[in-house]
Amino acid sequence: MTMPSGTAVAATPSAAPATVTPAVAVRGLSRSYGGIRALVEMDLDVRPGTVHAVVGENGAGKSTLMKILAGAVTPDAGEIQVAGETVRFASPQDARHHGVGIVYQELSLFPDRSILANLFPDDQPRRLGMVDTRRMRAQALPVLRSIGLAADPDVLVGELGLAERQLVEISRVLVERPRLLILDEPNSALNEAESQRLFSVIRELARSGITMLYVSHRLEEVFAITDRITVMRNGRHVWTRDRAEVTIPMVVEAMVGTSERELYPQRTEALRTTDAVPELSVHDLSVGDELQDVSFDAHGGEIIGLAGLEGSGVATLLGVLFGTRHVTGGEVRLPDGEGAPRDPTAAARRGVALVPADRRHQGLMLDRSVARNISLVSIGALPRSQWLRPSELTAGARRQIERLRIKVSSPAALAGSLSGGNQQKVVVGRWLEVAPRVMLLDDPTRGVDVGAKREIYLLIRALADDGRVVLFRSTELPELVGLADRILVFYRGRLTSELSGVTATDHAVLHAINTGLPPEPSGGSSPSDPEEVQP
Repeated sequence: MTMPSGTAVAATPSAAPATVTPAVAVRGLSRSYGGIRALVEMDLDVRPGTVHAVVGENGAGKSTLMKILAGAVTPDAGEIQVAGETVRFASPQDARHHGVGIVYQELSLFPDRSILANLFPDDQPRRLGMVDTRRMRAQALPVLRSIGLAADPDVLVGELGLAERQLVEISRVLVERPRLLILDEPNSALNEAESQRLFSVIRELARSGITMLYVSHRLEEVFAITDRITVMRNGRHVWTRDRAEVTIPMVVEAMVGTSERELYPQRTEALRTTDAVPELSVHDLSVGDELQDVSFDAHGGEIIGLAGLEGSGVATLLGVLFGTRHVTGGEVRLPDGEGAPRDPTAAARRGVALVPADRRHQGLMLDRSVARNISLVSIGALPRSQWLRPSELTAGARRQIERLRIKVSSPAALAGSLSGGNQQKVVVGRWLEVAPRVMLLDDPTRGVDVGAKREIYLLIRALADDGRVVLFRSTELPELVGLADRILVFYRGRLTSELSGVTATDHAVLHAINTGLPPEPSGGSSPSDPEEVQP
């Protein structure tokens, strides 16, 4: 669970004052693709020895700017200065010669080659016409030690975990001793523990004097590790400020041109009444030591937020409703009048859908087409005696692409080629093909940019307006407060509070999830109270 987005974050001072010559500067940089202006008269100064974030929605121009700085794209106009010297990169090799290295979001390693071979893919040192592995080791080992990679350099990259591969990718650039290291979404495929390890490496590199440009849409991380922040919108520079001078809501407003609260769709009139029969009913539900005596009702048309720290019982509740966890006490009644599903296939056939938090590993087949991904649930939910023709599967994919406005060239495009927001729409779309009555959304905006979040919020509201029950878990408190009709707070396996209306504030939810107590009449205590410090 993240802190409320308005919470100030302690900042370390920038490593260099503004009067120092920038490590890298761009002036009037522009680039168009056909009639699309991807970059428009962009200006930027990056102080030496700092971690400088560049943020913006998809399409803001971040990737184009980074590719120009890395020598992969040639600008139409403008200039680049490295340490005060005007340069023009003819190729990525030229940029590396000037001390600019880049680590892209997608890894480009050779899995069947050793770590050492991957660190020198193009320019292996030679001696007497032979590859000089002794010299390679002498150059590589200090880098590997400094970055915290303890694996044997002769180990094949394919035998490493994802976090270790990411460190190999960074090491490959560091071996070249860059003055500027560009990190483009370097932790997009890493879990929380792996990401924290990467951030420790980034801080160490900054202390060693390497300047870094850090591109990310995860604003909490930006505020945790960077010194300065540049916001881009529609290919243009909006502003650059020290991190200590701004808050997350200020950054969001600069990125999208509107306040964070305006991202959430307006609530419709409540569809439920006090005497309406609930679509979903949970009574005295228990699952071992993970859930105890949980009871609540959910009506069609509601968005119910589920709040709680890790281990609070929220994940267990979602597992019970989707058939991955089994009840040890109490009961569940789904819209069909029957109890909890015995497994996910039964859940799907009975109208219960789950959009998982980790879409890349649990929600999608990234190496398969969008059409294949959207049809997956339809095929699994059918009785064994029924089957769908390929034309029907393609028609279903086109239906959801149009309905959800998924930005994709065709249903045959690979799911892995889509942006994070569009990948999430594919996950939702495949469930809509089986018309579920209960939607379980586990952190559905995780890993997507602010603009895509707005579209997902509208989609969630539309799902509820269609009469579905929506249970919505989020690690971002402002999402729960801004989107949910009411919030159920879980603490150590028990349902301890229900918040709605004026009682549902960031501070009230934060207080409740950390203490297990309902909010105080004034709306909750300050998040700076010692008892409410987030782990």
